[in-house]
Amino acid sequence: MLKLDLQFFAQKKGVGSTKNGRDSIAKRLGPKRADGQHVTGGSILVRQRGTSIYPGENVGKGGDDTLFSKVDGVVRFERVGKKRKQVSVYANESKQVQEA
Repeated sequence: MLKLDLQFFAQKKGVGSTKNGRDSIAKRLGPKRADGQHVTGGSILVRQRGTSIYPGENVGKGGDDTLFSKVDGVVRFERVGKKRKQVSVYANESKQVQEA
């Protein structure tokens, strides 16, 4: 009589399902220019959801609450009262034209 003790096992472990493992991409929100930095007209200053920072002088607000510069100038982040923050752009008054 021939006795064989053979056992066959799976070569790969079975993989279970999971409900995790996905996430939305980051929206890159926040300030894009620093206080005292020179900007051109149309430059994006702050990307935000809602108005956590309000538009000040020479700053416009887009449909998605993005704050942008209306003129060339210098960015200033300011506090109005105790809670409200705003960003303004002050135009360069003393532009020196260099002639070559």
